Amino acid sequence: MEIKKAEFSLSAPMVSACPKDNKPEYAFIGRSNVGKSSLINMLTNNKRLAKTSSTPGKTLLINHFIINNEWYLVDLPGYGFAKRSKKEIDRLDQMIRGYILQREQLVNVFVLVDIRLEPQKIDLEFIEWLGLSSIPFSIVFTKADKLSASKATQMVEAYKKTLLDTWEELPPIFITSAEKRQGRDEVLDYIDQINKEVGK
Repeated sequence: MEIKKAEFSLSAPMVSACPKDNKPEYAFIGRSNVGKSSLINMLTNNKRLAKTSSTPGKTLLINHFIINNEWYLVDLPGYGFAKRSKKEIDRLDQMIRGYILQREQLVNVFVLVDIRLEPQKIDLEFIEWLGLSSIPFSIVFTKADKLSASKATQMVEAYKKTLLDTWEELPPIFITSAEKRQGRDEVLDYIDQINKEVGK
């Protein structure tokens, strides 16, 4: 897939304020410091599309970006380390879950995972929740440039092994690096493939 146009559409505080059209939506989510904005900017070929920050947890709304006037890339708030009050964490959690469970246009959730880390409880619980909720999802490993190719493969294999303790089959898995533009074609081709199926 070639991205010719990627533009910010709107930021919604709740699912009811999301765009009113029926274009397919692909949501990106992960822990607060997983490199989500950098990945989105790499995928869309636009370094300024999603705001990157040295302070994790800057995304507080459901951000929609319209791609090629055909589909939406949705940037969801991260979960995990950002310093927030319990009230704020509960509000964000409610907003994220409300969007994922209620948004009919959502066709896939990309769960971002830092390839350098052992499987984290918070990620595994979120992945488990998606499965129990029958939400189609994929796992995107980020920051692959921080490891050697063999170590990156080793970490992914270890992650798969952990997942297979509770899952009968694995979701699609992508290994990416925003720095080296690794995995870009694979993720975009996967989106393209789903768009074709949705459009039938």
